[in-house]
Amino acid sequence: MGKSRQAYGYLGEQPVLLPLRNSEPVREKPHYLGHRDRLRERFAAAGPDALPDYEILELLLFRLIPRADTKPVAKALLARFGTLGEVLGAPVTLLQEVKGIGPAIALDLKVIAAAASRMARSEIKGREILSSWEKVLDYCHTAMAFEAREQFRILFLDKKNALISDEVQQQGTVDHTPVYPREVIKRALELSATAIVLVHNHPTH
Repeated sequence: MGKSRQAYGYLGEQPVLLPLRNSEPVREKPHYLGHRDRLRERFAAAGPDALPDYEILELLLFRLIPRADTKPVAKALLARFGTLGEVLGAPVTLLQEVKGIGPAIALDLKVIAAAASRMARSEIKGREILSSWEKVLDYCHTAMAFEAREQFRILFLDKKNALISDEVQQQGTVDHTPVYPREVIKRALELSATAIVLVHNHPTH
């Protein structure tokens, strides 16, 4: 039987025993929930440049992993792949090798990567990009980071050096990709391109 406490009737003449309800354990708020709130507040107040890569990755993981501490997962991803861009560019199979990343989360990260790639493309498309190599390199890195096979990619430009199209001309093996100048020239003529930027990755390096 649970403990009882005494209460007194009218004018305190006789004590009345009232049973205590079974006490329920007080559940503490998980520590990571407070951390999430603080991190969101910092992002809102200071902007993304004030946060390191692992905290930006944490913010992304909050929605994908709603009931766990995402800081260890974010740090593990960066330790495995190096940068935020390389995490998003990593293949689904490699992402799932990191503890805490299952098939659904890995696929969601690839959706985020696709959105980032589209955004990067929109930033350079229709603009004079030859004077903005940093954006071009950032875009290519996002599109090709952790690509398992060699790619030969071409950015086709118009007479104002604005992007007409970005195409993967050839895909090869882990250390080799064929290039056919005739096909490159043919495609440039089809698009009425006046300049091209040739991009080649080295996945084994």
